[in-house]
Amino acid sequence: MRAAKHVAGLLGLMFTSEQALAAYQMNLPPGVTSFSQGAYDIHTMVMWICVVIGAIVFGAMIYSIIYHRKSKGAVSAEFHDNTAIEIIWTVIPFLILIAMAIPATKVLLAMEDTSNSDMSIKVTGYQWKWHYDYLGEDISFFSNISTPDAANLSTNASVKKDDTYLLDVDNRLVIPEDTKVRLLFTSNDVIHAWWVQAFGVKKDAIPGFINESWVNVPDPGVYRGKCAELCGKNHGFMPIVVEVKTKEDYAAWVSGQKTAAAEAAASAEKTWTRADLMSHGEKVYATACGACHQANGEGLPNVFPGLKGSAIATGDIAKHIDVVVNGVSGTAMAAYGPQMNDADLAAVITYERNAWGNDTGDVVQPSDIKAAR
Repeated sequence: MRAAKHVAGLLGLMFTSEQALAAYQMNLPPGVTSFSQGAYDIHTMVMWICVVIGAIVFGAMIYSIIYHRKSKGAVSAEFHDNTAIEIIWTVIPFLILIAMAIPATKVLLAMEDTSNSDMSIKVTGYQWKWHYDYLGEDISFFSNISTPDAANLSTNASVKKDDTYLLDVDNRLVIPEDTKVRLLFTSNDVIHAWWVQAFGVKKDAIPGFINESWVNVPDPGVYRGKCAELCGKNHGFMPIVVEVKTKEDYAAWVSGQKTAAAEAAASAEKTWTRADLMSHGEKVYATACGACHQANGEGLPNVFPGLKGSAIATGDIAKHIDVVVNGVSGTAMAAYGPQMNDADLAAVITYERNAWGNDTGDVVQPSDIKAAR
């Protein structure tokens, strides 16, 4: 009896909760681009064609079962062939398929037509983040999940679970409204897939290959997606966020990005204090290293080595720099030299050598990284 009451209560919540009703959806979302809307229209058309066919077929079956059953004395007809019926059931499906194929082909061709693009962005998948390179604009950055300690659910329990939980990033892909943007997809390590449902775009990012697609979003807004290819331990923690701005706001954003890039280049030329290196290094570590080596520096046994008290983080500085900059061949340790500037690398290495009780007292400057490249 108690179990029945619990089940009844659960069903009551399901059917009365406004939030549950708001999330319930029977169909695909229409999307915001021309070909995502086209895909939605084709899906709807095919669905209704299937509904009509199903109604006719099952209606005829049910009618026959009820009115032509043996108990009512019905006797089945005997015949071997009927040319007219065979022609009808061949021609009608053929015409239906043609009716579906023509608009579907038009949408598929439109999806692949990247000609006359106004701008191009190269999208590179990494374990487990995205890199965006605005071709011809000298703008380039990584986009990482911004949920604190996202991959560690035990310490992540206190994080607010709102609509953007595990779906927000530190650097959004920004594009202008009403502009045809060509997207070029590749990968630095394993196969990923860049998927934004509202755009109708899902493309594999494959090492050594370039796939392409395009988007043209008519109105400003924020659109979210995910990696849609199982790519390793943190596959579920590499979201995509695209922000569409007005053309005026986009121009201001481009200007801000170039200013920030100039400041980052200047920071790589100065001498940092140990306190500044540690503070900046902690942020870089949390973004780039914590997923594998963990926030406490202890790593994951038999999977990712710990840095707390390790020979690398407490031993020869030159070897530590080499491992971080150039990676370790045949392991999951990627080369961060191409991914970070000299200041970021100097800061994170300094942090690793002085955090979690390592306390080597060592300080690595951007000039040391520059010399080691």
